[in-house]
Amino acid sequence: MTVAELLAERTECNARFFEESADRLARVCHLMAERFARGGRLIAFGSSPTARSDARHVAVEFVHPVIVGKRALPALAFAGEGGDLGGQVSLIAAPDDVAMGFGADCDDAVAVARRRGCLTIAFSPGAGAEWEFDPPTSDPCIRQELIETLYHVLWELVHVFFEHRGLLEGRSERRIHDAGASSFLYPFLDERESDVDAVLEDVRRSVLMKAADVGALREQTLTDNASVLADAANALHASFERGGKLLALGNGGSATDAMDVVADFRAGGHPAIDLTEDPGILTAIANDIGVEAIFSRQVIAYGGAGDVVLALSTSGNSGNVIHALAEARRRGLATIAMVGYDGGRVADEALADHVVITRSEHIPRIQEAQASAYHALVELVG
Repeated sequence: MTVAELLAERTECNARFFEESADRLARVCHLMAERFARGGRLIAFGSSPTARSDARHVAVEFVHPVIVGKRALPALAFAGEGGDLGGQVSLIAAPDDVAMGFGADCDDAVAVARRRGCLTIAFSPGAGAEWEFDPPTSDPCIRQELIETLYHVLWELVHVFFEHRGLLEGRSERRIHDAGASSFLYPFLDERESDVDAVLEDVRRSVLMKAADVGALREQTLTDNASVLADAANALHASFERGGKLLALGNGGSATDAMDVVADFRAGGHPAIDLTEDPGILTAIANDIGVEAIFSRQVIAYGGAGDVVLALSTSGNSGNVIHALAEARRRGLATIAMVGYDGGRVADEALADHVVITRSEHIPRIQEAQASAYHALVELVG
């Protein structure tokens, strides 16, 4: 399949999914804001490798917002270690929480969350959630990309309602009498607004705008970098043929994207190592040597001539990413980098053999387009 064919299906599905879902997404943003204002948390969960990466990604976004003016919101991710996802959720879920289930096997955990009084959201039909969103495609990569855009949009737009205290009073299941402990998180809560329909319409339009933005950015990423992706896929395919392996890395949301691309390659029978996977190793290196060495030390430990490093970075300037790419080159590994903005140091200094640039300064949209790029890489490797 060509890059152009990969893009065409994504463009059609993206437009259709968000056109069909925009009104419901606006309403879910309102409901989530009500829960957060009452002291609730987001509890995300999924047990498959890809579902785990999404659960952890959405938790990172809510806890560590990267957009100026967005407030940190409490979020936890459960990945079903030990096989009892519902049991994990039952230990922590509370009535004001928002439960978000990923993957086809999250129905038991969703049922537990509903019994606990959580607002429930899921991304597969039949999960039993109050709000279910089903991307209009059977392609698992495209489904994941649309779901990533959706939960980024929820994270971005839930904050709209914090600016209008009136929308968070008297319209929820239980009236909010006092912002109380939440007020330090939401300094805009004193502003008044009573026209919920007007705000919902604004949010609905914003959903469509954001979907159009990522559609255009995905087109730029895949079209402008088509030859780079093809060359990178050839290098990675040759590495696998010779018995080599992939090492993937990134920070924050990019770390969860590294988890996802490793899961995809492993599912295809290719050897891949996620350098963000082991918190013991990461914290040991960060504590004893420094954060900038957390990936380069692992390249030393696991990398060999003929292997390939894939680095994901929205800025192209992260010190630990740059150190890892430099170490990979010293050791004869091929290097692929997917970066945002103008490519940062990675592009300016040609620090990787194959550099895919997503030309945006909006981090959620960069990550969404990068997901399309690394899924295209998986497809092209075959």
